[in-house]
Amino acid sequence: MLTILPPLPTFEHAITPENAAIAVRLVVKLSQRRVYLYQGDRLLAKYTLAIGKQGWETPTGIFQVLSKEKNPVFKSFRTGQLIEPGPDNPLGVRWIGIWTDGKTQIGFHGTNQEELLGQAVSHGCLRMRNRDVTAMFDQVSLGTIVSVEP
Repeated sequence: MLTILPPLPTFEHAITPENAAIAVRLVVKLSQRRVYLYQGDRLLAKYTLAIGKQGWETPTGIFQVLSKEKNPVFKSFRTGQLIEPGPDNPLGVRWIGIWTDGKTQIGFHGTNQEELLGQAVSHGCLRMRNRDVTAMFDQVSLGTIVSVEP
């Protein structure tokens, strides 16, 4: 059975020359396992990440925030099992989606395994402390530019 997904939103107006100095943006440095939150050229915050493991590497490139969700429900891509919000949910308390192939999504999210931060252990997502992803969630909006660098 084929599932037809709606087209992805476009955000052509996200950064213009007029608002570039005040625009919020994210820069992920995979080698450092950190994400940096900027407003224009001013660094506002930096957070430790867990990144994609070998064979499931986090994609690099320029992306945009496509979706945001508080207390997301996790659906296993392997089994289809749903895990409701709570302490057993591997997505933690927030989801910020930045990439999709129409079937799978990759994004920033909290975690119920904070001891794994700083490691390459995910299936491509960018895991964060729940308090950190909550703070970042409040700073970004749909269309925020996300640069993922090696």
